[in-house]
Amino acid sequence: MIVGVPAETKSDEYRVSMLPVGVEELTRRGHTVVVQAGAGLGSGLFDHDYLKAGAELVATAKDVFDRADLIIKVKEPLEPEWPLIREGQTLFTYFHFAASRALTDAMLNAGANCLAYETLRDQNGRLSLLTPMSEVAGRMSVQEGAKYLEKPQMGRGILLGGVPGVAPAHITVLGGGIVGANAARIAAGFQADVAILDVNLDRLRYLDDVMPANVNVLFSDRHTIHEQLKRADLVIGAVLIPGAKAPHLVHAEDLRIMKPGSVIIDVAVDQGGCVETSRPTTHKEPTFIVDEVVHYCVSNMPGAVGRTSTFALCNATLPWVLALADKGTEAAVREIEPIRYAANILGGAVTNLAVADTFDLAYTNLHG
Repeated sequence: MIVGVPAETKSDEYRVSMLPVGVEELTRRGHTVVVQAGAGLGSGLFDHDYLKAGAELVATAKDVFDRADLIIKVKEPLEPEWPLIREGQTLFTYFHFAASRALTDAMLNAGANCLAYETLRDQNGRLSLLTPMSEVAGRMSVQEGAKYLEKPQMGRGILLGGVPGVAPAHITVLGGGIVGANAARIAAGFQADVAILDVNLDRLRYLDDVMPANVNVLFSDRHTIHEQLKRADLVIGAVLIPGAKAPHLVHAEDLRIMKPGSVIIDVAVDQGGCVETSRPTTHKEPTFIVDEVVHYCVSNMPGAVGRTSTFALCNATLPWVLALADKGTEAAVREIEPIRYAANILGGAVTNLAVADTFDLAYTNLHG
């Protein structure tokens, strides 16, 4: 198998999809690894590290795509990369198809095999390749929220933890999954007043057991969300429906009941966003304001802490990359259930039900 590692092209994306140790493991098994020169620089990984591990360096992304049977990326291919993808080629990356009909159509038209990190379910049913980046994004959301609550950033001028005699900020976390739990834990460490909302009572009971005393767990319904929006200085959107577009929990008219200068961090924006007024932004221009509410909607938040994120991601993806390279895509999808869940598009057919439902496309069931 020829495995390709192109440099990421998304704005301010500093991650890389493979560590030198991954190259070493693949080449030891007899595979060839082609790495685009400079792909690892944003994560502090140099070309000589990859060469030493046994990689072949090439100059351009086209060189990688032309040679490789299996492309390993971090983020979805952007429009300039679409013509490089050929029929039968396999891509293993974060796709988030439900957020983009154009990307979905491009991959269907290309006849590519698209395996998505975000829908791979391990033997215990966990989204094990989404987890490490959700942990990073959840923790980052609080530090970004703290920054944009400062007055020079158009925020309310609130210190998260307050000081003796002055109340701390109130933080509302929508969603009690990996992102939400990490956000709440970090926010609690800042000594903020935190509420975390979810619709799963078992999850709320668990969070109630493990969270610090300054985190309250609440059942999420329309009335509770409204009450929280009125109180919140910072709202963190952490909603996930695997493979599907995130539901809008905060509607455009809801912004009018929020405090001027309050901040929304919509971590779900890469799945369409759980706030109706959200739209994807970049690290260069991360925020915009609607109805005096600051919106931070960067769709690749973990990319800003490239070294931490790269190591966390590659530690999780490498076993699955090895399995794909050893068996080939067809056999891996057939024989390995987690990889079968990762398959969103195979050779022009949509094989993920949530993606098919989002765009009213025909669905091919791989699960019997």
